[in-house]
Amino acid sequence: MADHVDRVVQQWAAERPDLDISPMEVIGRLKRLSRLVEAELKRTFAAHDLDAASFDVLATLKRSGPPYRLTPTALMQSAMVTSGAITQRLDRLEARGLVTRTLSDADGRSRDVALTPEGHALIDRALPDHLATEQRVLSGLDAPRTEALVDTLRTLLTSLGDDLG
Repeated sequence: MADHVDRVVQQWAAERPDLDISPMEVIGRLKRLSRLVEAELKRTFAAHDLDAASFDVLATLKRSGPPYRLTPTALMQSAMVTSGAITQRLDRLEARGLVTRTLSDADGRSRDVALTPEGHALIDRALPDHLATEQRVLSGLDAPRTEALVDTLRTLLTSLGDDLG
């Protein structure tokens, strides 16, 4: 069973047989897979009037556990975005009544971000659909292949410095 990347690799092998183009077999597939997965997730988020960035903020607050509050810095680190990007996300979510920004209990000079009841309800509705979409996307893999893929991707991410540190 050949895919688009196989054709690209064959073309490069014919055009530049002097080069090792084997990394393209992985990176090309990761890039194509990323686009396909993002499109599927985008449809799921849109059904809940969300985008990936908004879902990420709401999900991060929800999974943080009670009292479902974090600093903007903690949210920024979780999302790996700039402070300007997190501010824009929070402005949009606050305007929709999904989060509030209140003075921090720990430091009266800073603000915490918290889920509102509406934010809780929305993430509770969206999360099952999100997981169903992810399950559908992965349905072409059996359990052993899924476990092997998880392990392989974890190893690659860690080797590139993407770890808990």
